[in-house]
Amino acid sequence: MKTITAKQVESFLNEGKVLTIIDVREVDEVTAGKIPGAFNIPLGLLEFRMHELDKTKEYIIVCRSGARSARASEFLEYQGFNVINMTGGMMAWEGKIE
Repeated sequence: MKTITAKQVESFLNEGKVLTIIDVREVDEVTAGKIPGAFNIPLGLLEFRMHELDKTKEYIIVCRSGARSARASEFLEYQGFNVINMTGGMMAWEGKIE
């Protein structure tokens, strides 16, 4: 599984790089704040919503601590998606939130 740090994601966003970020936390967790531009697909719904994703794109997967995003990354990778797990999750995020 490919990984990326929260600091690297923040740097890429600050440089203006376009990233596709999927936040797999529950809806109530996301309302407390998320990485700008990230879209929410709770882990429990991922299997049912993966048809919304494009296998030609690269996705960065985020959760609170990195554990759920690791599970989501493994699942999506097995399904043929190009994913990167953000280690440390939102607990490691020091950038802007929305």
